[in-house]
Amino acid sequence: MTDFTKRSALKLAAISAAMATAALVGCGKKETPPPPAPAAAAPAAAPAPAAEPLKAAWVYVGPVGDAGWTFAHDLGRKAVEAKFGDKVKTTFVEKVPEGADAERVIRDLAQQGNKIIFATSFGYMEPMLKVAKDFPDVKFEHATGYKTADNMRVYDARFYQDAYLAGMIAGKMTKSNTLGFVGSFPIPEVLRNINAYTLGAQSVNPKVKTKVVWVNTWFDPPKESEAAQSLINGGADVLLQNTDSTAVLQTAEKAGKYAFGWDSDMSSFAPKAHLASAIVDWSNYYTKSIQEVMDKTWKGGIVTRWGVPEGQNDLVKVSEQVPAETRAKVDEIKAAMKAGTFDPFTGPIVDNAGKERLAKDAKSDDDWKGKIDFYVKGVEGKIPAGK
Repeated sequence: MTDFTKRSALKLAAISAAMATAALVGCGKKETPPPPAPAAAAPAAAPAPAAEPLKAAWVYVGPVGDAGWTFAHDLGRKAVEAKFGDKVKTTFVEKVPEGADAERVIRDLAQQGNKIIFATSFGYMEPMLKVAKDFPDVKFEHATGYKTADNMRVYDARFYQDAYLAGMIAGKMTKSNTLGFVGSFPIPEVLRNINAYTLGAQSVNPKVKTKVVWVNTWFDPPKESEAAQSLINGGADVLLQNTDSTAVLQTAEKAGKYAFGWDSDMSSFAPKAHLASAIVDWSNYYTKSIQEVMDKTWKGGIVTRWGVPEGQNDLVKVSEQVPAETRAKVDEIKAAMKAGTFDPFTGPIVDNAGKERLAKDAKSDDDWKGKIDFYVKGVEGKIPAGK
Protein backbone atom coordinates (compact mmCIF):
# COMPACT_ATOMS: atom_id res chain seq x y z
CA MET A 1 0.00 0.00 0.00
CA THR A 2 1.29 3.45 -0.90
CA ASP A 3 1.91 6.12 1.74
CA PHE A 4 -1.03 8.07 0.39
CA THR A 5 -3.31 5.09 0.78
CA LYS A 6 -2.11 4.52 4.43
CA ARG A 7 -2.73 8.14 5.39
CA SER A 8 -6.21 8.00 3.86
CA ALA A 9 -7.06 4.85 5.90
CA LEU A 10 -5.88 6.40 9.19
CA LYS A 11 -7.85 9.57 8.53
CA LEU A 12 -10.96 7.54 7.81
CA ALA A 13 -10.58 5.60 11.10
CA ALA A 14 -10.26 8.83 13.07
CA ILE A 15 -13.39 10.28 11.44
CA SER A 16 -15.31 7.08 12.21
CA ALA A 17 -14.27 7.20 15.90
CA ALA A 18 -15.37 10.81 16.25
CA MET A 19 -18.75 10.02 14.74
CA ALA A 20 -19.24 7.10 17.14
CA THR A 21 -18.55 9.37 20.12
CA ALA A 22 -20.99 11.96 18.80
CA ALA A 23 -23.66 9.27 18.41
CA LEU A 24 -23.28 8.22 22.06
CA VAL A 25 -23.68 11.77 23.29
CA GLY A 26 -26.72 12.24 21.15
CA CYS A 27 -28.31 9.19 22.76
CA GLY A 28 -28.10 10.80 26.27
CA LYS A 29 -25.15 8.93 27.68
CA LYS A 30 -23.18 11.20 30.07
CA GLU A 31 -20.08 10.71 32.15
CA THR A 32 -20.82 10.25 35.89
CA PRO A 33 -19.50 13.31 37.81
CA PRO A 34 -17.06 12.62 40.66
CA PRO A 35 -18.66 12.42 44.12
CA PRO A 36 -18.64 15.68 46.08
CA ALA A 37 -15.92 16.11 48.65
CA PRO A 38 -17.12 15.32 52.19
CA ALA A 39 -18.13 18.37 54.21
CA ALA A 40 -15.69 19.41 56.89
CA ALA A 41 -16.75 18.19 60.35
CA ALA A 42 -18.06 20.91 62.65
CA PRO A 43 -15.66 21.66 65.52
CA ALA A 44 -16.63 20.00 68.85
CA ALA A 45 -18.30 22.31 71.34
CA ALA A 46 -15.95 23.39 74.12
CA PRO A 47 -16.94 21.93 77.52
CA ALA A 48 -18.62 24.39 79.87
CA PRO A 49 -16.20 25.63 82.51
CA ALA A 50 -16.64 23.87 85.85
CA ALA A 51 -18.28 25.98 88.53
CA GLU A 52 -15.89 27.22 91.15
CA PRO A 53 -16.44 25.54 94.52
CA LEU A 54 -17.91 27.60 97.33
CA LYS A 55 -15.13 28.49 99.74
CA ALA A 56 -16.09 28.19 103.42
CA ALA A 57 -13.88 28.70 106.47
CA TRP A 58 -14.00 27.95 110.20
CA VAL A 59 -12.13 29.68 113.04
CA TYR A 60 -11.46 27.50 116.09
CA VAL A 61 -10.48 28.57 119.59
CA GLY A 62 -8.86 25.21 120.41
CA PRO A 63 -7.11 22.39 118.57
CA VAL A 64 -9.23 20.08 116.41
CA GLY A 65 -8.02 17.18 118.53
CA ASP A 66 -9.39 18.54 121.82
CA ALA A 67 -12.10 15.82 121.86
CA GLY A 68 -14.55 18.52 122.90
CA TRP A 69 -15.83 21.86 121.57
CA THR A 70 -13.52 22.34 118.59
CA PHE A 71 -13.61 18.65 117.75
CA ALA A 72 -17.42 18.83 117.58
CA HIS A 73 -17.34 21.85 115.25
CA ASP A 74 -14.80 20.14 113.01
CA LEU A 75 -17.06 17.11 112.73
CA GLY A 76 -19.69 19.56 111.44
CA ARG A 77 -17.23 20.93 108.87
CA LYS A 78 -16.45 17.39 107.71
CA ALA A 79 -20.18 16.73 107.36
CA VAL A 80 -20.32 19.69 104.95
CA GLU A 81 -17.54 18.14 102.86
CA ALA A 82 -19.29 14.77 102.85
CA LYS A 83 -22.61 16.26 101.73
CA PHE A 84 -21.42 18.70 99.05
CA GLY A 85 -18.24 17.05 97.74
CA ASP A 86 -16.34 19.13 95.19
CA LYS A 87 -19.02 21.85 95.25
CA VAL A 88 -17.41 23.23 98.39
CA LYS A 89 -13.86 23.84 99.54
CA THR A 90 -13.46 24.12 103.31
CA THR A 91 -10.59 25.34 105.43
CA PHE A 92 -10.02 26.02 109.11
CA VAL A 93 -7.63 27.82 111.43
CA GLU A 94 -7.25 26.31 114.89
CA LYS A 95 -6.04 27.66 118.25
CA VAL A 96 -6.96 31.27 117.47
CA PRO A 97 -6.95 33.47 120.61
CA GLU A 98 -9.98 35.67 121.19
CA GLY A 99 -9.24 39.34 120.46
CA ALA A 100 -6.89 41.02 117.98
CA ASP A 101 -5.57 37.72 116.60
CA ALA A 102 -9.12 36.67 115.80
CA GLU A 103 -9.73 39.83 113.77
CA ARG A 104 -6.54 39.26 111.80
CA VAL A 105 -7.44 35.64 111.02
CA ILE A 106 -11.06 36.41 110.05
CA ARG A 107 -9.96 39.29 107.82
CA ASP A 108 -7.35 37.12 106.13
CA LEU A 109 -9.91 34.40 105.42
CA ALA A 110 -12.23 36.97 103.83
CA GLN A 111 -9.40 38.29 101.67
CA GLN A 112 -8.66 34.74 100.52
CA GLY A 113 -12.07 34.57 98.86
CA ASN A 114 -14.06 32.60 101.42
CA LYS A 115 -17.74 33.41 100.91
CA ILE A 116 -18.89 32.24 104.35
CA ILE A 117 -16.90 32.24 107.58
CA PHE A 118 -17.89 30.57 110.86
CA ALA A 119 -16.31 31.90 114.08
CA THR A 120 -16.85 29.34 116.81
CA SER A 121 -16.21 31.07 120.13
CA PHE A 122 -17.95 33.78 122.15
CA GLY A 123 -14.93 36.10 122.18
CA TYR A 124 -14.89 36.29 118.36
CA MET A 125 -18.07 38.38 118.28
CA GLU A 126 -16.62 41.90 118.21
CA PRO A 127 -13.73 41.05 115.84
CA MET A 128 -16.15 39.41 113.41
CA LEU A 129 -18.54 42.37 113.52
CA LYS A 130 -15.66 44.66 112.62
CA VAL A 131 -14.52 42.55 109.66
CA ALA A 132 -18.10 42.02 108.44
CA LYS A 133 -18.47 45.78 107.88
CA ASP A 134 -15.50 45.73 105.49
CA PHE A 135 -16.67 42.72 103.45
CA PRO A 136 -20.39 43.19 102.70
CA ASP A 137 -20.39 40.39 100.09
CA VAL A 138 -19.13 37.77 102.55
CA LYS A 139 -21.44 35.87 104.92
CA PHE A 140 -20.34 35.74 108.55
CA GLU A 141 -21.67 33.41 111.27
CA HIS A 142 -20.83 33.64 114.97
CA ALA A 143 -21.39 30.83 117.46
CA THR A 144 -22.87 31.58 120.91
CA GLY A 145 -23.01 35.37 120.58
CA TYR A 146 -25.88 37.82 120.33
CA LYS A 147 -24.87 40.62 117.93
CA THR A 148 -25.84 40.48 114.25
CA ALA A 149 -25.52 42.57 111.06
CA ASP A 150 -26.91 42.51 107.53
CA ASN A 151 -24.23 39.99 106.57
CA MET A 152 -23.70 38.40 109.97
CA ARG A 153 -25.85 36.10 112.03
CA VAL A 154 -25.64 34.07 115.25
CA TYR A 155 -26.11 30.36 115.91
CA ASP A 156 -26.11 28.62 119.26
CA ALA A 157 -26.91 25.37 121.03
CA ARG A 158 -29.05 24.82 124.12
CA PHE A 159 -26.42 23.13 126.25
CA TYR A 160 -28.38 23.89 129.38
CA GLN A 161 -30.81 21.14 128.34
CA ASP A 162 -27.98 18.59 128.41
CA ALA A 163 -26.70 20.06 131.68
CA TYR A 164 -30.10 19.65 133.34
CA LEU A 165 -30.27 15.98 132.32
CA ALA A 166 -26.71 15.45 133.55
CA GLY A 167 -27.72 17.08 136.84
CA MET A 168 -30.53 14.58 137.29
CA ILE A 169 -28.00 11.76 137.09
CA ALA A 170 -25.51 13.58 139.32
CA GLY A 171 -28.16 14.16 141.97
CA LYS A 172 -28.81 10.42 142.19
CA MET A 173 -25.16 9.33 142.00
CA THR A 174 -23.65 11.69 144.57
CA LYS A 175 -22.86 10.36 148.02
CA SER A 176 -21.61 13.64 149.46
CA ASN A 177 -24.50 15.74 148.06
CA THR A 178 -21.79 18.05 146.72
CA LEU A 179 -21.38 18.51 142.98
CA GLY A 180 -18.48 20.23 141.24
CA PHE A 181 -18.42 22.42 138.13
CA VAL A 182 -15.31 23.62 136.26
CA GLY A 183 -16.27 26.92 134.62
CA SER A 184 -14.49 28.66 131.76
CA PHE A 185 -15.70 32.28 131.81
CA PRO A 186 -18.53 33.87 133.84
CA ILE A 187 -20.76 34.66 130.86
CA PRO A 188 -24.49 33.87 130.50
CA GLU A 189 -23.80 30.80 128.37
CA VAL A 190 -21.76 29.17 131.15
CA LEU A 191 -23.94 30.43 134.01
CA ARG A 192 -26.97 28.84 132.31
CA ASN A 193 -25.19 25.49 132.36
CA ILE A 194 -24.11 25.73 136.00
CA ASN A 195 -27.63 26.65 137.06
CA ALA A 196 -29.32 24.01 134.90
CA TYR A 197 -26.95 21.33 136.24
CA THR A 198 -27.88 22.32 139.79
CA LEU A 199 -31.62 22.54 139.09
CA GLY A 200 -31.57 19.10 137.46
CA ALA A 201 -29.82 17.63 140.47
CA GLN A 202 -32.21 19.33 142.92
CA SER A 203 -35.19 17.91 141.03
CA VAL A 204 -34.21 14.43 142.25
CA ASN A 205 -32.20 15.37 145.35
CA PRO A 206 -33.09 18.63 147.14
CA LYS A 207 -30.02 18.35 149.39
CA VAL A 208 -27.57 18.96 146.55
CA LYS A 209 -25.21 21.92 146.50
CA THR A 210 -22.76 22.88 143.75
CA LYS A 211 -19.25 24.26 144.01
CA VAL A 212 -17.65 26.13 141.10
CA VAL A 213 -14.01 26.72 140.19
CA TRP A 214 -13.27 29.15 137.35
CA VAL A 215 -10.25 28.62 135.06
CA ASN A 216 -10.71 31.61 132.69
CA THR A 217 -9.88 29.58 129.61
CA TRP A 218 -11.73 27.31 127.22
CA PHE A 219 -8.94 24.82 126.73
CA ASP A 220 -6.07 24.25 129.14
CA PRO A 221 -5.90 20.62 130.33
CA PRO A 222 -3.49 21.26 133.24
CA LYS A 223 -5.67 24.09 134.57
CA GLU A 224 -8.83 22.06 134.10
CA SER A 225 -7.29 19.11 135.92
CA GLU A 226 -6.13 21.32 138.77
CA ALA A 227 -9.61 22.83 139.12
CA ALA A 228 -11.21 19.37 139.13
CA GLN A 229 -8.85 18.18 141.84
CA SER A 230 -9.63 21.28 143.90
CA LEU A 231 -13.34 20.49 143.71
CA ILE A 232 -12.73 16.87 144.68
CA ASN A 233 -10.62 18.02 147.62
CA GLY A 234 -13.58 20.20 148.63
CA GLY A 235 -15.94 17.24 148.81
CA ALA A 236 -17.42 17.14 145.28
CA ASP A 237 -17.86 13.59 143.98
CA VAL A 238 -19.65 14.22 140.63
CA LEU A 239 -18.15 16.79 138.25
CA LEU A 240 -19.28 18.62 135.12
CA GLN A 241 -17.38 21.22 133.13
CA ASN A 242 -17.84 23.93 130.53
CA THR A 243 -14.32 23.52 129.19
CA ASP A 244 -13.13 21.71 126.12
CA SER A 245 -10.76 18.90 127.09
CA THR A 246 -11.13 15.49 128.71
CA ALA A 247 -9.04 16.56 131.73
CA VAL A 248 -11.93 16.90 134.21
CA LEU A 249 -13.28 13.45 133.39
CA GLN A 250 -9.85 11.84 133.59
CA THR A 251 -9.02 13.57 136.86
CA ALA A 252 -12.27 12.28 138.34
CA GLU A 253 -11.42 8.72 137.33
CA LYS A 254 -7.98 8.91 138.94
CA ALA A 255 -9.66 10.05 142.16
CA GLY A 256 -12.37 7.39 142.03
CA LYS A 257 -15.14 9.94 141.40
CA TYR A 258 -17.71 10.49 138.66
CA ALA A 259 -17.91 13.01 135.83
CA PHE A 260 -19.43 13.70 132.42
CA GLY A 261 -18.14 14.20 128.91
CA TRP A 262 -18.81 17.61 127.38
CA ASP A 263 -19.36 18.63 123.73
CA SER A 264 -18.71 15.13 122.37
CA ASP A 265 -18.76 11.49 123.44
CA MET A 266 -15.85 11.15 125.90
CA SER A 267 -16.80 7.73 127.26
CA SER A 268 -13.62 6.05 126.04
CA PHE A 269 -11.30 8.43 127.88
CA ALA A 270 -12.34 7.45 131.42
CA PRO A 271 -14.95 4.67 131.28
CA LYS A 272 -15.06 4.06 135.03
CA ALA A 273 -15.82 7.68 135.86
CA HIS A 274 -17.99 8.44 132.83
CA LEU A 275 -21.71 8.76 133.64
CA ALA A 276 -22.84 10.24 130.29
CA SER A 277 -21.74 12.79 127.69
CA ALA A 278 -23.50 16.05 126.92
CA ILE A 279 -22.95 16.42 123.18
CA VAL A 280 -23.63 18.91 120.42
CA ASP A 281 -24.00 17.99 116.75
CA TRP A 282 -23.39 21.02 114.50
CA SER A 283 -23.67 19.13 111.18
CA ASN A 284 -27.31 19.93 110.42
CA TYR A 285 -26.84 23.64 111.00
CA TYR A 286 -23.66 23.85 108.95
CA THR A 287 -25.06 21.96 105.97
CA LYS A 288 -28.20 24.12 106.12
CA SER A 289 -26.16 27.35 106.04
CA ILE A 290 -23.97 26.19 103.16
CA GLN A 291 -27.05 25.15 101.17
CA GLU A 292 -28.58 28.59 101.73
CA VAL A 293 -25.46 30.28 100.37
CA MET A 294 -25.54 28.05 97.29
CA ASP A 295 -29.26 28.71 96.80
CA LYS A 296 -28.76 32.45 97.40
CA THR A 297 -31.34 32.34 100.20
CA TRP A 298 -28.94 33.06 103.08
CA LYS A 299 -30.06 36.03 105.20
CA GLY A 300 -28.19 37.94 107.87
CA GLY A 301 -29.49 39.48 111.08
CA ILE A 302 -30.83 36.16 112.36
CA VAL A 303 -30.24 34.31 115.64
CA THR A 304 -30.74 30.53 115.54
CA ARG A 305 -30.72 28.45 118.72
CA TRP A 306 -31.26 24.72 118.40
CA GLY A 307 -31.28 22.06 121.10
CA VAL A 308 -32.79 18.70 121.93
CA PRO A 309 -35.92 19.19 119.74
CA GLU A 310 -33.78 19.75 116.63
CA GLY A 311 -31.32 16.97 117.44
CA GLN A 312 -28.47 19.39 118.03
CA ASN A 313 -28.05 18.60 121.74
CA ASP A 314 -28.32 15.30 123.55
CA LEU A 315 -27.13 13.32 126.55
CA VAL A 316 -25.60 10.08 125.27
CA LYS A 317 -23.81 6.96 126.48
CA VAL A 318 -25.53 6.94 129.87
CA SER A 319 -23.57 4.51 132.02
CA GLU A 320 -25.00 1.24 133.26
CA GLN A 321 -23.80 2.42 136.68
CA VAL A 322 -26.76 4.82 136.71
CA PRO A 323 -29.87 3.19 138.27
CA ALA A 324 -32.49 2.06 135.77
CA GLU A 325 -35.20 4.25 137.30
CA THR A 326 -32.95 7.30 136.95
CA ARG A 327 -32.22 6.50 133.30
CA ALA A 328 -35.96 6.15 132.71
CA LYS A 329 -36.64 9.52 134.34
CA VAL A 330 -33.95 11.16 132.20
CA ASP A 331 -35.55 9.69 129.09
CA GLU A 332 -38.92 11.01 130.20
CA ILE A 333 -37.66 14.57 130.69
CA LYS A 334 -35.69 14.43 127.44
CA ALA A 335 -38.86 13.42 125.59
CA ALA A 336 -40.69 16.37 127.17
CA MET A 337 -37.88 18.69 126.06
CA LYS A 338 -38.15 17.32 122.55
CA ALA A 339 -41.89 17.89 122.57
CA GLY A 340 -41.40 21.44 123.83
CA THR A 341 -43.37 20.84 127.02
CA PHE A 342 -40.47 21.10 129.48
CA ASP A 343 -37.99 23.93 130.04
CA PRO A 344 -35.40 23.74 132.85
CA PHE A 345 -35.87 27.44 133.51
CA THR A 346 -39.49 27.50 134.62
CA GLY A 347 -40.42 29.45 137.76
CA PRO A 348 -40.12 29.74 140.58
CA ILE A 349 -36.37 30.32 140.29
CA VAL A 350 -34.56 31.90 143.22
CA ASP A 351 -30.91 32.93 143.28
CA ASN A 352 -28.45 31.94 145.99
CA ALA A 353 -29.06 35.23 147.82
CA GLY A 354 -32.77 34.46 148.16
CA LYS A 355 -34.01 36.82 145.43
CA GLU A 356 -36.76 35.60 143.13
CA ARG A 357 -35.56 35.73 139.52
CA LEU A 358 -38.53 34.05 137.86
CA ALA A 359 -42.04 33.87 139.29
CA LYS A 360 -43.85 30.62 139.92
CA ASP A 361 -45.04 28.91 136.70
CA ALA A 362 -43.46 31.67 134.57
CA LYS A 363 -41.53 30.42 131.55
CA SER A 364 -38.26 32.01 130.59
CA ASP A 365 -37.61 33.24 127.07
CA ASP A 366 -34.30 33.51 125.25
CA ASP A 367 -33.90 37.12 126.28
CA TRP A 368 -34.13 36.13 129.96
CA LYS A 369 -31.72 33.23 129.47
CA GLY A 370 -29.29 35.47 127.62
CA LYS A 371 -29.03 37.82 130.60
CA ILE A 372 -28.44 35.30 133.39
CA ASP A 373 -25.95 36.87 135.80
CA PHE A 374 -26.64 34.91 138.98
CA TYR A 375 -26.25 31.54 140.63
CA VAL A 376 -29.43 29.68 141.54
CA LYS A 377 -30.09 28.60 145.11
CA GLY A 378 -27.73 25.78 145.95
CA VAL A 379 -24.69 27.09 144.06
CA GLU A 380 -22.08 28.31 146.49
CA GLY A 381 -20.09 31.54 146.28
CA LYS A 382 -20.24 34.69 144.17
CA ILE A 383 -19.78 35.16 140.45
CA PRO A 384 -16.39 36.75 139.66
CA ALA A 385 -16.04 39.83 137.49
CA GLY A 386 -16.85 39.26 133.82
CA LYS A 387 -14.50 38.10 131.13
